[in-house]
Amino acid sequence: MKATAALSGIYSMTGFAQARVEREGSSVRINLRSVNHRFLDLHLRMPDGFEVFESRIRQSIRNRLRRGHVDVNIYYEPGGTGGVEVNHDLVGAYMKAVDRLRQEFNVKTEPDLVALFRLPGVVAAAGSASDLQSEEMQEKLGAQLEACLEQALNKLDAMRRIEGESLTTEMRGMLERIAARTAEVEALAARVRPAIARRLEERLGELLKGVQIDPIRLAQEAALLAERSDVSEELARLRSHVEQFGKLLAGAGEAGKKLDFLLQEMQREANTLLSKTPGVESEGLAITGLALEVKSDIEKLREQAQNVE
Repeated sequence: MKATAALSGIYSMTGFAQARVEREGSSVRINLRSVNHRFLDLHLRMPDGFEVFESRIRQSIRNRLRRGHVDVNIYYEPGGTGGVEVNHDLVGAYMKAVDRLRQEFNVKTEPDLVALFRLPGVVAAAGSASDLQSEEMQEKLGAQLEACLEQALNKLDAMRRIEGESLTTEMRGMLERIAARTAEVEALAARVRPAIARRLEERLGELLKGVQIDPIRLAQEAALLAERSDVSEELARLRSHVEQFGKLLAGAGEAGKKLDFLLQEMQREANTLLSKTPGVESEGLAITGLALEVKSDIEKLREQAQNVE
């Protein structure tokens, strides 16, 4: 089954699609359902005899999907009006097993034939599994299956694309809030240094009670405290991560893992920002409040990014 060109834009890992293809009276129907997962996790359910197509099916899906838990359900209705085929050998084995159990446990009840028909492999639609023994039938059914899977994957892609556009819009809004709050923190941080010096002088004045303070020593202590509280590097890295995140949202291909890495780095910078925020008058309290809001938005971004392929 052929590969398809790389996808463009952000795609969600969540979606559902169904397709049906009929040829010469036979029908193939495929249901696809995908949800988020760290890797590509395929689960196939197929009629008996379709195992010959399994590797082709898996490869076709790998060509289109990179991540996600994907359930693939395939249904086949053979053509013609033929009834059913009974696997007599298997039925005989079941009946012998039933007779042995009846004798061993002295059970008088007769076997339930309706229940027997429900056992795996006992009954099959005429021409379903047996037809697949021929190369001609395999070729025809393989082409029909390929066409149906292609339709289903196209529909799934369309739904995942729509979900991805919605995710992108939401995440861009969160990025804008993070960028705006980062700018506010930067403006407040510029006012922290003189506030530190002023607060330090007040505290020393209270402690020394009128003793003259060496202005040079005071400036040195204030500079040391300001350096310990300097968050310019954290803010610069946070701005850079926000910019890279935006570029990934505007790009193409698999972005989910890269977004997750950036979010880890953004969370790290926000935590450092909080730990270095000085308790200096209103500026420190304002920076703490903004940093907590940034952390909250980053966590919301993480929840959304988990659905990105």
